[in-house]
Amino acid sequence: MSRFDLVIFDCDGVVVDSERIVHAVFGAFILASDSTTKLFGLGLALAVFLDVTLVRMILVPAAMSLLGDRAWWLPDWLQRHLPNIDLEPAATRPDEAEETAARDAETDRQLV
Repeated sequence: MSRFDLVIFDCDGVVVDSERIVHAVFGAFILASDSTTKLFGLGLALAVFLDVTLVRMILVPAAMSLLGDRAWWLPDWLQRHLPNIDLEPAATRPDEAEETAARDAETDRQLV
């Protein structure tokens, strides 16, 4: 099974369920008596359908598959401005605990 298939199967339920909710809301617009409201409801429902099918299930997974690691590239100037968030504590990774302690000590020295 390719990465593309995994992306489709992993995200399919969430994307389709959210699409159904949005279609239910815009479907209520179609039941209105005003023709302008009906057109807005139909247009928005069609736009969401195209977004879900073309963009989220075809174009984005295909682009990420083609680009590989380059899809996650971040410019250096932006990387410097973003905070460094570590989701896994250093205690669970003993090999990196010393690096983290040294980096934290250096940051503390710079703040003082």
